[in-house]
Amino acid sequence: MTYAEAIQFLYGLQLFGAHFGLENTFKLATLAGDPQEKLRFIHVAGTNGKGSTCAMLESIYRAAGLRVGLFTSPHLVSFRERMQVNRQLIPESELVRLVEEFQPRLRQFPGDNHLTLFEVVTVMALKYFAEQKCDLVIWETGLGGRLDATNIVTPLASVITNIGFDHQQWLGDTLEKIAAEKAGIIKPGVPVLTAAAAPEALAVIEDIAHEKNAVLRVVMAKAVEPGLAGKLAPPLLGEHQQTNAALALATVEALQQQIPVAAENIRAGLAAVDWPGRLQLLTRPDGRRILLDGAHNVDGARALRTALEKHFDTLRPVLVFGALADKQWPEICRTLAPLAGKIFTVPVASGRTADPRELAAAFRSANPAAEILACKSLAAALIASKEEPFIVVTGSLYLVGETLEGLGQFPAEAGERGLNEWSAGR
Repeated sequence: MTYAEAIQFLYGLQLFGAHFGLENTFKLATLAGDPQEKLRFIHVAGTNGKGSTCAMLESIYRAAGLRVGLFTSPHLVSFRERMQVNRQLIPESELVRLVEEFQPRLRQFPGDNHLTLFEVVTVMALKYFAEQKCDLVIWETGLGGRLDATNIVTPLASVITNIGFDHQQWLGDTLEKIAAEKAGIIKPGVPVLTAAAAPEALAVIEDIAHEKNAVLRVVMAKAVEPGLAGKLAPPLLGEHQQTNAALALATVEALQQQIPVAAENIRAGLAAVDWPGRLQLLTRPDGRRILLDGAHNVDGARALRTALEKHFDTLRPVLVFGALADKQWPEICRTLAPLAGKIFTVPVASGRTADPRELAAAFRSANPAAEILACKSLAAALIASKEEPFIVVTGSLYLVGETLEGLGQFPAEAGERGLNEWSAGR
């Protein structure tokens, strides 16, 4: 099997949509030798900030000398981003081997009970991390938590970054319902840390933690000693990253008895953290600046607006925006519209893309004075804005990945961004 054939096999699993439940994942893990039993985890859920918090935890523990696995989704360009050991992407040869190894196991599931892409990849990652003898795995949920395939592990700590509106069609239409799904990762007696601020969401997390006899710590950026917060500020832009950093630090502190980490390792790890596509600033050879941010929900858009107002208050950006149709794009457009005098709307490389013309109409309604153009592609928008000194590309991580690939910032992996696609299955 070649790498391209392995990727095509994974594409084939997309036909089976998404499945919320743990039975199949547990069964596949058992067929693979229950690799989760050989590993230690920090399990991270939440609406926004999961990836950044995972990146901070990974960097801190790697700086302390641990061999750290990192499991995240979606990927920006290469599918191999989803499984990393000490921030090295899984090699193509290893991904091919795992696909070949798992194919016979998948045949043990009846025809009407196909495994989904995420279920298979979750167990493949567990197998890979166990083979790599990882000391710790930073383990991000895919969607929700309670019925997410990642929830077959028992972690050292459960982390819930925050609770906001996203994926309401799967997780519920109130913050209480969404919180109940995210808090499904809380395990009996396992400490839980959260930066959730909405009272109705926090009340649900508190109730579930109490039921599970899990010690809960609620973390806010202000809760970290000011001097320490200043010294340990991560290099990631945005006030929200201070909250993510505070949550990561509180998690490290909560696990000091199981995994001691010296202060200098915490400092070094946080200072070196890298997480592309989230308020990532690129400076082109001609001096132009391009800010990339996957603000794909309303809270993300508000965080982007706050960051622009704080860090780029003297610059008025050109906005390049594309979103998926199932997101709250009308409100996202209203949030971002006042920030730019020129806005280009584009399609996202997905069957679920919102129509750029509808996006443009939403921006015009919110900011009639702006120059707004619906473009046929991201490439067309970037060409149209090539003379602009400051461009912000946002609205979808898919779009951010396409931009990184187009600008040569990431090794091109033809067709792999499409593996982020999913839909509700059985």
